[in-house]
Amino acid sequence: MKVRRFFAPDMRQAIRLVRDAQGPDAVILSNRKIDGGVEIIAATDYDVNLLKGHAPAPASESASSGTEDLESDSANKETATKISPAADAATEREHVDWSQDPAIVSMRNEIRQLRGLLENQLAHLAWGEMNRNDPQQTEVMRRFTRMELDSDLVAGLTKDADGLTDTSRNWELALEQLASTVPVVEQDFMDQGGIVALIGSTGVGKTTSVAKLAARYVLRYGQRHVALVTTDSYRIGAHDQLMTYGRLLGIPVQVAADHKELRSALESLSDKRLVLIDTAGMSQRDLRLSEQFATLSDSGIAIRTLLVLSATQHTSVIDETVRAFSSVPLDGAILTKMDEAACLGGALSVIIKQHLPLVFTANGQRVPEDLHPARARDLVQQAAALAADRELPAESILAERFGGLQANVHV
Repeated sequence: MKVRRFFAPDMRQAIRLVRDAQGPDAVILSNRKIDGGVEIIAATDYDVNLLKGHAPAPASESASSGTEDLESDSANKETATKISPAADAATEREHVDWSQDPAIVSMRNEIRQLRGLLENQLAHLAWGEMNRNDPQQTEVMRRFTRMELDSDLVAGLTKDADGLTDTSRNWELALEQLASTVPVVEQDFMDQGGIVALIGSTGVGKTTSVAKLAARYVLRYGQRHVALVTTDSYRIGAHDQLMTYGRLLGIPVQVAADHKELRSALESLSDKRLVLIDTAGMSQRDLRLSEQFATLSDSGIAIRTLLVLSATQHTSVIDETVRAFSSVPLDGAILTKMDEAACLGGALSVIIKQHLPLVFTANGQRVPEDLHPARARDLVQQAAALAADRELPAESILAERFGGLQANVHV
């Protein structure tokens, strides 16, 4: 058995010396702390049956070398440990990164808290300065925030304010500017005809919207020019609901379970000026969403898509939905349940920031009376009217949202 003694400043370096000198099959017979580091005695070419005795007595340290050769027929009575990459890694984990030292972590948290307090105070100071220098601008910010518009959008809309002293006139101009940023489809989307699929999450009113669009087209062009197709094979009774609408309108309805059936159905309806496709409602986080997109894209036929959104959903949900369904090219959106919404600012913010043109709005269940072409000015006026009876936001909230932006400008 070949026995060697190794010296190093710490255990990690000592184990590396053993591995470099004797290889991964070496075993540690003993280790101990000494002045200036650690001492390890390791062995190779050993007989396992012999590793039951005592390790040789440690010799004096060698000043000229970090290792010393020893010949011995005895071994440490402790169980020998085989050197391996895993052992080396375990040793390295014992050395805690200095950045995770409790004192450092505590100091970092205190600095973060102090920075937050400083930023908060600067934001309040900046907001107070804005109030004094341009009270008309800050009043518009208050009203836009009451509408629950996105803070960045509000800041952009008010940064070039004319500074009029007439509050009412200033507010009218601000609403006109907001309306100019709302993307809408000016011409009647359905006049173009073609194949249009309505997609969206569960419960937003896709099937009812399909019926409204079909009825609107029937009233204008007649029954023989429009047909319906459903790909909703998940919801119980989905086919029956669309079939009922088809019977009432006197138009054909077909069912397609996959892209092959969809292609076949669309080819059989090629003589129709407008074909509306009702898809299954799915959560924006549903893993099957990609299957639905594939059904439309793999049909090999040009299909326009309209995303159906509910005005009653929270801003973050609407934003997440638009991002998820943008995996397919979106030609526009339909905003439903306007009559049930307590606020429209969130939906408008998402539509503006995502550059998603609004085609129709719906404010009830009547077919087709409660479906209307989107008008930016009407939407903004309705959003302002819904917010008019609500309390203005607290000054602390406004300072956090807009004072911070102003403070950053001066930094």
